[in-house]
Amino acid sequence: MWCPRCLTGALGAGSPGAGPWASWSGQGSVQPSVLPADSGRTWYRRWAGQLETPGTAASGPLHCDISPDGRFDCAPEKLLSRAECEARGCCYVPVSPRGPAIWQPWCFFPASYPSYKVENLSATETGYTASLTRTVPTFFPEDIMVLRLDVVFETNGRLHFTLRDPANKRYEVPLETPKARGQITSKLYSVQFSADPFGLMVFRESSGQVLLNTTVAPLFFADQFLQISTSLPSHFISGLGEHLTSLALNVNWTKVTLWNRDIAPTPYVNLYGSHPFYLVVEDGGLAHGVFLLNSNAMDVMLQPSPALTWRTTGGILDFYVFLGPDPKSVVRQYLDVIGYPFMPPYWGLGFHLCRWGYSSTAATRQAVKNMTAAQFPLDVQWNDLDYTDAKRDFTFNKNNFKDYPDMVREFHQSGRRYVMIVDPAISSLGPPGSYKPYDDGLKRGVFIRNATGKPLVGKVSPGPGAGDESVLELKPGDLRGWMKVLKPRAHVPLLWSPPNDMNEPSNFVAGSLDGCPNNKLENPPYVPGVLGGSLRAGTICASSQQYLSSHYNLHSLYGLTEAIASHDALVKVRGKRPFVISRSTFAGHGRFAGHWSGDVRSSWEQLYYSIPEVLLFNLYGVPLVGADVCGFLGDTSEELCVRWTQLGAFYPFMRNHNDHGNKPQEPYAFSPAAQEAMRKALFLRYALMPYLYTLFHKAHSAGETVARPLFLEFPADPNTLSVDRQFMWGAGLLITPVLVAGKTKVSGYFPTETWYNLMAGSVIHSKGQWVLLPAPLDTINVHVRAGHILPLQEPGLTTTESRKKGMTLVVALTVAGVARGDLFWDDGESLLTFEKGDYTQILFLATNVSLVGELGRDAESDILLGVPSPPQRVLANGIPVSNFSYNTDTKVKTPALPASLLLCLF
Repeated sequence: MWCPRCLTGALGAGSPGAGPWASWSGQGSVQPSVLPADSGRTWYRRWAGQLETPGTAASGPLHCDISPDGRFDCAPEKLLSRAECEARGCCYVPVSPRGPAIWQPWCFFPASYPSYKVENLSATETGYTASLTRTVPTFFPEDIMVLRLDVVFETNGRLHFTLRDPANKRYEVPLETPKARGQITSKLYSVQFSADPFGLMVFRESSGQVLLNTTVAPLFFADQFLQISTSLPSHFISGLGEHLTSLALNVNWTKVTLWNRDIAPTPYVNLYGSHPFYLVVEDGGLAHGVFLLNSNAMDVMLQPSPALTWRTTGGILDFYVFLGPDPKSVVRQYLDVIGYPFMPPYWGLGFHLCRWGYSSTAATRQAVKNMTAAQFPLDVQWNDLDYTDAKRDFTFNKNNFKDYPDMVREFHQSGRRYVMIVDPAISSLGPPGSYKPYDDGLKRGVFIRNATGKPLVGKVSPGPGAGDESVLELKPGDLRGWMKVLKPRAHVPLLWSPPNDMNEPSNFVAGSLDGCPNNKLENPPYVPGVLGGSLRAGTICASSQQYLSSHYNLHSLYGLTEAIASHDALVKVRGKRPFVISRSTFAGHGRFAGHWSGDVRSSWEQLYYSIPEVLLFNLYGVPLVGADVCGFLGDTSEELCVRWTQLGAFYPFMRNHNDHGNKPQEPYAFSPAAQEAMRKALFLRYALMPYLYTLFHKAHSAGETVARPLFLEFPADPNTLSVDRQFMWGAGLLITPVLVAGKTKVSGYFPTETWYNLMAGSVIHSKGQWVLLPAPLDTINVHVRAGHILPLQEPGLTTTESRKKGMTLVVALTVAGVARGDLFWDDGESLLTFEKGDYTQILFLATNVSLVGELGRDAESDILLGVPSPPQRVLANGIPVSNFSYNTDTKVKTPALPASLLLCLF
């Protein structure tokens, strides 16, 4: 039932629940009441540290004595003088700068600033609805004076609320999302709100912790400027990609801009993808997440109070709140909304080799021959744009690549796959009939259009032969042309998997060769902090038209729609599992494709940043992710390339890719010692492939992560929150790479557990501590967590070869003498094997006296870690295994391993 609720006892004096807020559980038919005015302002003054003068009401003089950390910027679009600031009804109080990189607002909102108020609040079957009205316009043009608020209790752990214009249909992201499932009980959250000014608060039901509080600053909802703010319950916040960043975001006045952009990864700028989702770990280890389903250009401002402000240039405010209560549950709840990741083919997890500069079939074949001769695993050989005729998509050079189809067939016959890079721009040069993709695109009307309705023309392909190009719009529902160029023909090789490059979309001229019109889409009243200062910088005109809406609304969705079209077309053409990799991404991308981190430089700094990049994209539901091993831009060094190969062996997606003109960085290009270190890392990856593949199955079927930060497994340990130089594969494997030049030791944090060195069998009984580990140049430290069983396989030079070899189990017993693990196994490339039940899944259970598991094929050997005494029996498929020995010093049972596996792993 409805009632005012005083939470002072649960939350403490001065807490947000202490005032006269409405609280609603969503049960019963009693209608909510409208609460007294200024309840939100009262809370804001307390929260912001404002010193109230006795007898001074919010409707009186401005309350400007607000702590600098609790101020919300009243001049987001430009700098204002005191007179201009006060003319907006805002406070102007200069503060001394904390440093050259720290900005704080001088012009900020008082607690009494006009906002919306709640009217006609009423209950629905799944939540509530209300009208929000304002009587005073803001300083942005085209205010929407009446809004509709809908709050839906979708699940016990997921809350959904939207703010939209009830009178006019505005652009909304066309992402399929789940619907509410009727009445919900035992929710993890409760909702309260303020009537005037409007405010929404979300509490954690178990503790009363405030997770979301929108009363801290006024709500804006104009045609091209939407703003909403919230307090944060913790200083630890992660997400809001894609940026070159550490795992934890800095809340000390950090602006995060989302607007997909082609730019080599650089600090403090918007990069290739947009993921408006954040995860907060609260004190004590509980966690929640928030997702704003909006694809317009946006800024997210973080401030140290702590608080967060969303600012976006269009659409609606469409929020999902995920209650966890642990970080892994938050990620799964987020993926319940945007979709679980696709299941990659087994071969896609092997080693990929590419460079811009394999200038002929002879050069490409030679790279593969060199890899084989040097005994390096290689599953997928790539070509960059070298293969094309004048850099035009879906063509090949009849001179240097005259036997191109034969080369591709040779690779496939040897158990390898082949990939060629595809750009989204289609050349418009040449007479009609000279280039079929352009001619066919014109007939079908698939190109993005300029203001006159003609195909917009820009420039993408670099270097000689580059010309005018139109941007292809790959609509998921229009696959005819895309399928046409993907179909294998006698003179064109089968395109196994298109890596979608330059698809932000990138443009080497601002907007188009003809410029852009002067209109409100090109010149919005608020421009987020995009690199270049305008929405068309590095891309096409914001006002250009696409099938669903303007590019102003759809820009950051381009890579996602291309991934959907590529994925669906490959399914129809090949009838097998697609493997699509994309540079540009948006929320939901992982359902269809993976991601690589773009044009990273060959530097130790970029080596480190690749770890939070991989971890964050796993949180975004894109587990198939990696950085170009050894770097793409600039020359690598031998030591850097060795260390990058060791780390890259634990990227979920592993590819060595090099820019044209750089020194060679293929593994065989280095000294014998460096080659041996790289070979060891690659064989380790291939040996662990069954475990990695099983993790991808769990991501696909249950919304788990593959590579994950330590805090996902140990959220109650505050030391793990800052760890982003280590990471885990699943719950069972901890990787501690060397990330600094010249180091042969590395410090790693080990949460309270027992950890076994996979390479040496040594043991760390940690109480939650940092450990200095030996790390000579040929070694990356990998530790197995006690309680886990890992399936391994004898590695070959391709996954085709290794899948035919025997398997090994690594069993790491806890102090209590137990462990468990599993293996997912199918043919590695057929569609929907899990959904159709066409697979084998084996659960392994072990104690210090027995190991039992039903294997799909005979186990070659088993490795038991932490066995206190010789095991009495080991069973495989119910048959006793006797070919093992036991070392009483290390308590590690070692079987008669295949020589190659023994050489590579132990």
